[in-house]
Amino acid sequence: MAIQTPIEKEVAALMVGALNLETDPETIEPEAPLYLEGLGLDSIDLLELSVVISKKYGFQIKSDDPDIASIFSSLKHLAATVDQRKTM
Repeated sequence: MAIQTPIEKEVAALMVGALNLETDPETIEPEAPLYLEGLGLDSIDLLELSVVISKKYGFQIKSDDPDIASIFSSLKHLAATVDQRKTM
């Protein structure tokens, strides 16, 4: 099992709390897919997650973002995006 970075731990905990996932945040593999396979999130989950991220970190992930597929491809990519774009 890969070790999560501090920002990955923070985003994993945010995901689990916001989406009421029945998993321990620390068990989410940084490289595992988030959408459909892997963690099994669907498009509604990703929308909810985008709203929570916007409120907590002060930036929006919009559906027309050219990097949207990459951003939500894994915890690692999502956490890196949060780390790069956060304003708070």
